[in-house]
Amino acid sequence: MSTLAFLPGPFVHSAFDARCLEVPDKTAVVVAEREVSYRELNERVNGVADALHAAGIGPGERVVLLLDSGVDYVAGLHAVWRLGAVVVPLGPQTKAAKLAHVLTDTGARALLTQASLGTAWATAIAALPQAPLVWAQGETNAQPWPQPAATAGLHAGPGKPDDLAALIYTSGTTGVPKGVMLSHANMLAAWRAVQAYLHLVPDDVIGLALPPTFSYGLYHVLMGLGIGATLVLENTAAFPVRLLQRLAAQRVTVFPGVPTLWASLLALDLAAHDLSALRLMTNAAAALPAAHTAQLRQRLPNAKLLLMYGLTECMRASYLPHEEVDTRPESVGRGIPHQEHWLEDESGQRLPHGSTGELVVCGAHVSAGYWNAPAGQPSRLTPGPRPGENTLHTGDVFRSDADGWLYCVGRTDDMFKSRGEKVYPLEVEHAICELPGVREAAVTGIPDDRLGLAVKAFVRLREGATLSEREIIRHCLARLESWMAPKTVAFVDELPLTESGKLRRRDLA
Repeated sequence: MSTLAFLPGPFVHSAFDARCLEVPDKTAVVVAEREVSYRELNERVNGVADALHAAGIGPGERVVLLLDSGVDYVAGLHAVWRLGAVVVPLGPQTKAAKLAHVLTDTGARALLTQASLGTAWATAIAALPQAPLVWAQGETNAQPWPQPAATAGLHAGPGKPDDLAALIYTSGTTGVPKGVMLSHANMLAAWRAVQAYLHLVPDDVIGLALPPTFSYGLYHVLMGLGIGATLVLENTAAFPVRLLQRLAAQRVTVFPGVPTLWASLLALDLAAHDLSALRLMTNAAAALPAAHTAQLRQRLPNAKLLLMYGLTECMRASYLPHEEVDTRPESVGRGIPHQEHWLEDESGQRLPHGSTGELVVCGAHVSAGYWNAPAGQPSRLTPGPRPGENTLHTGDVFRSDADGWLYCVGRTDDMFKSRGEKVYPLEVEHAICELPGVREAAVTGIPDDRLGLAVKAFVRLREGATLSEREIIRHCLARLESWMAPKTVAFVDELPLTESGKLRRRDLA
């Protein structure tokens, strides 16, 4: 089977439906010691879809999923899509206030959840003038989780590829989370582009320790089950030794990660675990420090490593082929297939190769906009030059070299000035991570009478490592312009993170 032959229909659930018919007895999902076949998973999808349909949930209705990463979450996703309804996925760490905001903002008529999260959803619902219908796994006062059904009822389903498939709420690193609208066509376009270089195959075992409620993890659920692979859902990222044991035991072949996850794994003895089945590692969400890239290449030399960049609004915008990683480890590539991209200056002028500016992306994979966006306000998302395509101003500053390879400088929202000069925290953080004893670093600006804002670094050391503030500052002065070197350094046990594993920079101070 061609690696692109797994997209038989125009909707995001079509490939999964086809695999359920073709390989019903194959293991679809593994959670802890539990294995679920494609047939069993399909029956669970049938049951949830039938229950929602009987309650009047149909095309275009929004359904919020507040569930742990597991079989019920995966079944809920595909059940909602079979009805032509819209998935609104939220992670189990979601607080009541955010849940209430999302339920209100989306006008959701249904909530699929679990008893262990009852405090959050009961509190959120109590604050709403009109409560959604609630189905919960476990003992609660809500409607019990639907039972599996061997056959599916007749449901309308989505009408056309441009119908809305998902509303993914941003993790809120810079304020109130917004719902990114993704159609079936958007998601399939991103899926095709990524599959063109990931080359996932049905024999793959995909280890997913990332939250499947955010786009990076969500697309691995779609792609893995769409191609007929086995998806190993792991809730052990907070326990990296246990995670490595699971990757070895399940013979995982594909493992996506983010910089914070890689940092925790690199702090351990990887050689103590049999990871010989691992053929592909990917990084996204934030740029991986070059020092960590080098360590992964050295310690897991038989697995290909792809460095990627993306946003919820477009899923993926660039990737660096494995063959280029050793040559340009700080780059995130030159763009994914089937998209146009360029750099712009502050006046909106396109820049040639070798320049620094904001990355702009255009293609069929780009979202059409934000849910309930106020009319008349400027948006980073605008219609593209061709039908079915949109343009995204990413808000991220990149530099390109003479050949067009992209290097992430940092977010425009994160940039601050010290001594009147621009400081992009990412550059300082990556420089600090070059020091062998550093596990992670985060940088922000703090008020200073003389400098305006002074650079402050928060550093998490590896176990047993010793570094002084002076050593870190001296290293940065030798590596960076003087105004970018930290004035002060704080050593911390952990860094504030969002649910998706990104640094929550606003909480540093």
